[in-house]
Amino acid sequence: MKLTLQQLKVFATIARHGNLGGAANELCLSKGAVSQSLQELERQLATPLFDRVHPRLQLNSEGRLLQPAAEELLTRMQEIEQLFSPDAEPSGQLHLGASQTIGNYLLPALLAEGAQELGASPRVTIANTHLLCHALAHFELDLALIEGENHHPDLVSEPWLEDEMLIIAAPGHPLADQLELPLRRLAGETWVLREAQSGSREQFEQQLQPHLPRWQAGIELNTLEAVMLAVEKGLGISFISRLAVADRLAQGRLVALTPSRRFPRQLSLVWHKQKFHSVALRRFLAFCRAQTLA
Repeated sequence: MKLTLQQLKVFATIARHGNLGGAANELCLSKGAVSQSLQELERQLATPLFDRVHPRLQLNSEGRLLQPAAEELLTRMQEIEQLFSPDAEPSGQLHLGASQTIGNYLLPALLAEGAQELGASPRVTIANTHLLCHALAHFELDLALIEGENHHPDLVSEPWLEDEMLIIAAPGHPLADQLELPLRRLAGETWVLREAQSGSREQFEQQLQPHLPRWQAGIELNTLEAVMLAVEKGLGISFISRLAVADRLAQGRLVALTPSRRFPRQLSLVWHKQKFHSVALRRFLAFCRAQTLA
């Protein structure tokens, strides 16, 4: 059996894209060359690696077994020139994911401060927690920084920073001047919320909804900026991260209502349990672990 790195690279790229066309574009090869390389790999392994479900190629059990090993080998090959130099800079581009609060209000500062740990500028995907965990499970990301909960059995979740959720309203809201606001006073209020499976929506459903026997769903939006603007315009109240809303609170565009309890929220670092940690990934993880929220 004579497997080649090119065959494994083609396989791993097809696995990430789910089709020959996307893999061919990334590798700058023809679809025919990609197909031929995959066929030769499957011939040498004496087993198909994908189920052909037109127009997609879906990893079968043998393909899922090979994918982590192939990804690790390819990452190690990128670092071979680093092995004999203890002072070498990290090589390779990290593929990072971040949920919206972290991606829009925390990650830019982290990337600026951690440029040395990152080496090459990373490729960043900002999406909700559910989509990021799905991408991690398929080796489409190296690491994700999330604000929701990881429910995927193949992922490792490490507690990171602690955020806080705030109930926010427009300055002219009738409840805005209440010094003490029991949660029962929020019954019947209209809520402007993020989409299902987002970290913010998950926090609302876990921490607030059980205490609101009567509540009214207003607009559902898929970005935090849109949610906060809707609240500014008086379309309802919302449940938002302090990280996201801090500037608007300071400017007086929104106010935080003062319920009789705090709503802490855990931010987490998440990766696939079979993911090989490159030099760049190890350094960036160490950098993240050293951070604190002011």
